[in-house]
Amino acid sequence: MKVHTRLLTAFLLVRLANAGGVAIIDAVNAVYLPIQTSEVSVEVESQVAVVRTTQSYHNPFDDPQEIKYGFPMPGEASATGLRWRLDGAWHEAVFEPAPQDTTLPGEGEIDSNLRVFLGEWPLYFDMEDPLQPDSNLVIELSYVELLPYSFGNVNFRYPNDMHLVQQMPLDLQSFQLQLHSQRSIEDIVMLSGQDADLSNDGHFAQALWQDFEIPAEEDYELQYSLDLDELGLFGLSTMIADSLLPDEHGGGFFVFIAEPDPSQEIEVMDKVFTLIVDRSGSMSGQKIVQARNASSFVVEHLNEGDRFNIVDFSTYVQCFRDEHVDYNAQTEAEALAYISGFQANGSTNISGAFELAIPQFAAADDSTANIIVFFTDGLPTAGITDTEGILNLVNNLVDQNETLLSIFTFGIGADVNRQLLTLLAIRNNGLAEFLDDEELEECITNFYLRIRNPVLLNTTLSFVPDVVTECYPQPLPSLYVGEQMIVTGRYAQAAEVTVNLAGEAFGQPVEYSYPLALADTANTDYQFLTKVWAKTKIEHLLVLYYALDPESDEARALRDEIIALSLAWGVISPFTSFGDDPEISIGEDEWATERPAAFALLGNYPNPFNPRTAIRIMVAHALDRPLVVKIYNLQGQLVRVLVLDVTRAGIHELTWDGAISGGRPAPSGVYIYTVDFGEAVLAGRMVLLR
Repeated sequence: MKVHTRLLTAFLLVRLANAGGVAIIDAVNAVYLPIQTSEVSVEVESQVAVVRTTQSYHNPFDDPQEIKYGFPMPGEASATGLRWRLDGAWHEAVFEPAPQDTTLPGEGEIDSNLRVFLGEWPLYFDMEDPLQPDSNLVIELSYVELLPYSFGNVNFRYPNDMHLVQQMPLDLQSFQLQLHSQRSIEDIVMLSGQDADLSNDGHFAQALWQDFEIPAEEDYELQYSLDLDELGLFGLSTMIADSLLPDEHGGGFFVFIAEPDPSQEIEVMDKVFTLIVDRSGSMSGQKIVQARNASSFVVEHLNEGDRFNIVDFSTYVQCFRDEHVDYNAQTEAEALAYISGFQANGSTNISGAFELAIPQFAAADDSTANIIVFFTDGLPTAGITDTEGILNLVNNLVDQNETLLSIFTFGIGADVNRQLLTLLAIRNNGLAEFLDDEELEECITNFYLRIRNPVLLNTTLSFVPDVVTECYPQPLPSLYVGEQMIVTGRYAQAAEVTVNLAGEAFGQPVEYSYPLALADTANTDYQFLTKVWAKTKIEHLLVLYYALDPESDEARALRDEIIALSLAWGVISPFTSFGDDPEISIGEDEWATERPAAFALLGNYPNPFNPRTAIRIMVAHALDRPLVVKIYNLQGQLVRVLVLDVTRAGIHELTWDGAISGGRPAPSGVYIYTVDFGEAVLAGRMVLLR
């Protein structure tokens, strides 16, 4: 890679980077393209967020520059599209059947600040064409994310804090979030410092913010609160034509969110609870302090009627008591004193910890919620050290107890066996989570608050009539007070169905039933459901894949299925990536068979805008009549009509110059635009800021 020495030196004096995504020239010496603008647009529908982030860059060098784009993807998000504008033309990335190339430009150790900024799940894209001197580049990335929920509160976060890699201001930063909710929205607040304009009419809320000539030094963090009296099941569904499907599972897609309604007088089960704490040598320093604090928090927030124990391990394994003890003031005080003595030293004997902990549940039964919370920051180095050996040990111990047990695992830092922790959780009715070193205390305490009150265990799902297939996640998680279950699936026939959630509470069968209407037509607001379904199925298949030898025939078959899903539905997986190789790009006559929809509204850019914006449309084939775009103000008045001839398949743009009929400038405000495709009319929102 060619970079003049004098220019490299100048760039090292001011480390230029990008709000959201980084256009990397040299990852070792922290040389990036300077960013000019960063615009983030978010549409949230019942806790499913569709994010579009757009950044513009400028090449100030005397030479063309080869670029690698990197973006710090949130852990629960899946990329669904990437495009870029170069030399006045838009180009769309295609999905390639190969893992992304994670190597970064530069020779030597990657800049540590860049590594921290990109996080644990970075997305990369190699720009094939160099950016010419004194020219501009725009990159737009889209992704879908299921937002975290707890006791009525939903949180959204976007990685806009660039202080590790940039101090220079951006010309423009803007953030827009629009929220639609069937459940009443009680409040919406910015948790970060941006002074956003917030509005909320109960079922539609939004946040708008922009500023000029300031550094990007703070994430966008927003929280909205839902009415805790409006619980039950809320569903979204849409139907697409069978002729446009790449599979035979039916053209219907749905997502529902279920939370038990307290009006049904739900009781809370007592717990038999064990906390397994890693105190090996790698936990020294701040991590063992956080481990002590998190463990103390858990003990202090047990419920009356619970029984508990603490197992701690390094080379040797020990426990607070030989068996679970009743939670009361005395046992709490004794347990807190025991935790205060944790010291980090020795090896990591994971198998020994479970060998001591699981048999203690022999005295429990299914009338209680039997829970292990386990956290470690290292690979097994004592006792049984191979993954399959530990899994077999745990499986045999659980079978011998003949008691339903939930195991929740937390991996801290990079040096953990992800496969082991994931399978320990998935095979034992739990969840696995992976944390940065500094997140241990916060994540463990927040997680415990979520699971302290179990409601429904060993959950199963059925539909009447039985028209639904391909439901995920599998298996279903347990339900807890203040938590939700999100399920996605497919159907071939529209119907009014009854959703039955069944399981056990206090050793007795329990069932909750909810009505769900499955749509028989295309709901244009819910185009994202195809990608949410594909995302959740891919996650299910990955759990199965990581349980196998990757060279086995079964693993290869699963990998091929994941790749096929990723390519067909446009959702990035660990085995696929974005590329712009012309040999595998999608041609005009292939578009209809490769894409799950004949048309789509891709939104407008920029948004908010002043003075003009481009409305973007995707079609799978040429249209025999012009597309008519109508623009309305919030009073429902038609203010402008635009017409576009579509003579080929692909992505098209139609520019609105911000003027209403008669040529007068439109005032600042929110505008609705509709596009009539014949089969359906799609609508979007845009904001004009004068």
